[in-house]
Amino acid sequence: MNRMWKGLLGVLAVAVLAGCSSYHHHHGMMGGSQGDAYWEKGRQDMEGLINRTVEDPDRAKQVNGLVGDIINELKAGREQERGYHRQLYTLNANYTATPDEFTKILNEASQQRMGTSAKILTLRFKMKELMTAEEWKALTDKMLSYSGRYQHGGTGPKTGY
Repeated sequence: MNRMWKGLLGVLAVAVLAGCSSYHHHHGMMGGSQGDAYWEKGRQDMEGLINRTVEDPDRAKQVNGLVGDIINELKAGREQERGYHRQLYTLNANYTATPDEFTKILNEASQQRMGTSAKILTLRFKMKELMTAEEWKALTDKMLSYSGRYQHGGTGPKTGY
């Protein structure tokens, strides 16, 4: 009975991950030049917001550098995630694949996501330390208004995170 539940969980996870993959595709996060353009546009938008918000040009430059580091982490994490998706698709095609094989890949993918999230969180706090409370509030308010531009099928800015 336990083996059946694990198998069901594995198949369910593959279906969910396939859905997640197509979601990211619609947001321009695919490989190649279109994906690069997506990341570059986001970087440029953030640079503009930071340059208009952080009063000291030297601090603004440092904050922009950290944003670049965050984007690099996001890109690398996305590519690693795509690799795990490919592994799951390949494993799913193997009729004799065991639930443990699926679980192993899912665990590795989860650990990778947690590592990426931790790195990004560390960078976020470094950004915050470079900014005043007023600059931080102004930047996050502006980011919130910009976020509507990146929503799939959205008509306006989000109302909260």
